[in-house]
Amino acid sequence: MKAGIAAVLLSLASAAQAQVCDRDAAPCSIDSGTYHVALPATPEGDLPAVLFLHGAGGTGRGVLGMTGTIKALTDRGYAVIAPDGLPWRPGRSGGIWSFLPAIQRDKARDEPAFFAAVVADAATRYDVDPDRVALAGFSAGAFMVNYLACDTPEAFAAYAPVAGGFWRPHPENCAGPVRLLHTHGWTDGTVPLEGRPLRNGAWLQGDIFEGLGLWRAANGCTSPAPSGHRTTDDFMRRYWTCADGSALELALFPGGHGMPAGWADMMVDWFEGLPES
Repeated sequence: MKAGIAAVLLSLASAAQAQVCDRDAAPCSIDSGTYHVALPATPEGDLPAVLFLHGAGGTGRGVLGMTGTIKALTDRGYAVIAPDGLPWRPGRSGGIWSFLPAIQRDKARDEPAFFAAVVADAATRYDVDPDRVALAGFSAGAFMVNYLACDTPEAFAAYAPVAGGFWRPHPENCAGPVRLLHTHGWTDGTVPLEGRPLRNGAWLQGDIFEGLGLWRAANGCTSPAPSGHRTTDDFMRRYWTCADGSALELALFPGGHGMPAGWADMMVDWFEGLPES
């Protein structure tokens, strides 16, 4: 009898594992889109998570292909949720995010609602704790992170964009205090720190430092000077401590347009060290 029960439990565990929509499986599907997920080797209830947004033309499956970053996060006990953007261009694979309707034209989606639905679905399927989810993203995904954080800073526990900020014209202001870690390559030529024009000037990437000014204002900082500096491996970091519960930090690394080694551990250390909001 005991052997029979053990076999049933093993079968159920195998079936549950098979249902995980990881990189090698079909994506999880909800009404407004799809996503993939990577889980810790031994997941426990109420998992913290990073909802990570791919760059232009990317996919959630591609995000999970960043094996070094993903393993570092799951080794720390985090689920990584990787949603899919909307189809980008006719005849091209991958997706994009609806952070600028003027660019997206007929491809706009209510992304905050989509991300909230993804988190709710992952909470049901995988015991993700919706109150401990950081929204991160790379390049176009990072632009999406910035716009969502600006409009609805309370939507996620924290924000961690990499290699993306705002487009010109910058927002006039942001809604309120935010907890945000911006990471950027010193020699990034795709999204330079100062921004650049695209499509013969039709679109203009914004200035990362001007964006930091918006965040300082939203966080009630009375001085543009940072509260302090620190160094983690290759990351040169400067931070502003202003409104209660807020956090703002810039981490520069000596590289170009890519996900830097060590980002995951640095981000998790920052996230777990945040003050109570």
